[in-house]
Amino acid sequence: MKRTLAEIANLINGKLCGDYDENLVITGATGIALAGPSEITFAVDPHLEEAIACNAAAVIIQEDVDGFSKTCIKVKNPREAFNILLNIFKPELKVEKVISSKAHIGKNVKIGENVAIMDFAYIDDNAIIGDNVEIYPNVYIGQYASVDENTILHSGVSVREYCKVGKNVIIHDNTVVGADGFGFITKDGKHTKVPQVGNVVIEDDVEIGCNAGIDRATTGSTVIGKGTKVDNLVHIGHNCVLGENCLVVAQTGLAGSTIVGHNVTFAGQVGSKGHIKVGSNSVMAARTGLIADVPENSFYAGFPARPHQEWLRIKANESRLPDMMKKLKLMEKRLKALEEKNN
Repeated sequence: MKRTLAEIANLINGKLCGDYDENLVITGATGIALAGPSEITFAVDPHLEEAIACNAAAVIIQEDVDGFSKTCIKVKNPREAFNILLNIFKPELKVEKVISSKAHIGKNVKIGENVAIMDFAYIDDNAIIGDNVEIYPNVYIGQYASVDENTILHSGVSVREYCKVGKNVIIHDNTVVGADGFGFITKDGKHTKVPQVGNVVIEDDVEIGCNAGIDRATTGSTVIGKGTKVDNLVHIGHNCVLGENCLVVAQTGLAGSTIVGHNVTFAGQVGSKGHIKVGSNSVMAARTGLIADVPENSFYAGFPARPHQEWLRIKANESRLPDMMKKLKLMEKRLKALEEKNN
């Protein structure tokens, strides 16, 4: 894919500035350090000086930046503009929309138009596959499961029985949707399995990373809301419900029946106990441990989780504890001396 500088400026609604040739052909978009003379990059503070010295043909910068001594395209949001170009210049994958003779297609399976099912995929009985779905090698689609249109399931993905995957979903390698929830009754030291008879519902426009586990509900549904993005190595327990447009970062673990509002961010290694609610528009800092409900519009950190500013004050004071202990012991000695003197 190739575009001229003028075409790129038009695509990202930007203004060309500096000493430029609007007909210069651009062949790719990449980072500052890697960009060559036929490529474009972007820069924001504090990387503007680095970008001036780089080899890129042009740099996408914020529209209010002055004195930038290199060919540039000024836009409102450089990151958003660069994202548009990455989609234009990304390497094109050629996926043949055919059903491999080496794939297993069960009884009563319904398959839409323009579908790719690659070698050794296993589509079990009564499954439903929508139009334009891409199913990579060694994917398993369970009985009565459904995968809606324009969805991509990468190698090793399992979508277990009765689970539902929406439109425009991407699930990366080796993720399991719909394994049994971790439900047991313990009596006299013996753990007896509770049947997990619900399912998982993945709504439209969701993306799930590699090696994630999303457990089926005991009854009802575990739900991942529309537009939510789940990173690698995430565990979402049975009967969890995540709202729309959430971000769940790597190694986060949500225990069963955690109910999450819309636009919630869980940074890396966040953990929650079960049966709690996290309000919409909240952010959990990395390694936050949730043991109680979280109000809407919160920013929490630490274990146990508390408001971020409060957690920062606690962490700042921790370094002062040794000196404070010395002062406390000295005060105790002086108080004891005064008490002895008065007696």
